[in-house]
Amino acid sequence: MSKGKGVSGNTHTQSQLNNYAKQNNPNNSANRANANNHSNQLNPNNSAYHQSRSDNGKSGK
Repeated sequence: MSKGKGVSGNTHTQSQLNNYAKQNNPNNSANRANANNHSNQLNPNNSAYHQSRSDNGKSGK
């Protein structure tokens, strides 16, 4: 059983592999944007927190 880390070049395009690498490189702006977004969604003093928890028509059940 795989550990679920990384992506396979056999099942993903080069563009998908590049995006994965960018998002997991701490020196890349895509990584920082992802970390900032995650942080904002966990901060109750940030509007992104409330937006991430609004219903938006989705059923949670």
